[in-house]
Amino acid sequence: MLRAALPADASRLAEIQIFAKRTAFRPIFQNDYVSFQEMQVLDLALSFRDDPDMRKDVFVWDDGIVKAMTRWDKSKAPSLHWELKELYVDPFFQHQGLGKVLLDAFLSAASQAGMKTVSLWVLEKNQPARALYSRFGFAPDGVRKLQEGTSEYLLEYWKSL
Repeated sequence: MLRAALPADASRLAEIQIFAKRTAFRPIFQNDYVSFQEMQVLDLALSFRDDPDMRKDVFVWDDGIVKAMTRWDKSKAPSLHWELKELYVDPFFQHQGLGKVLLDAFLSAASQAGMKTVSLWVLEKNQPARALYSRFGFAPDGVRKLQEGTSEYLLEYWKSL
């Protein structure tokens, strides 16, 4: 079931995010220093634990095991817009429909809250993620930007609700 993240989830959230990023992004960035030296589970776990906004914008899929996490930015709600900031499924549980579950939950919550649009940023070379978002009706709007500190581009995707 999808539920709000709790401080007790911090270490699991960090595991999911670090290992999913290594799996998806290491082939793109080809930077072992970042993947294995800068990205550290403990550091990220502590940042999750100490994040005062975690309970309102981070959600987990928990069926007895926390298998996936997502973060939504609702700060643009006055303009009737939310942004999907993160969506990570533990690599051991990928290809089981959890990405779909998280996206469905995000889109449903945004629609129920009266949002008119939603958006996200995705790495241009992350074809599996781009395909998933396209299946849900997200489309690139032509805006791209460099991922900070790299030569790789992010694409902005939008969807009307």
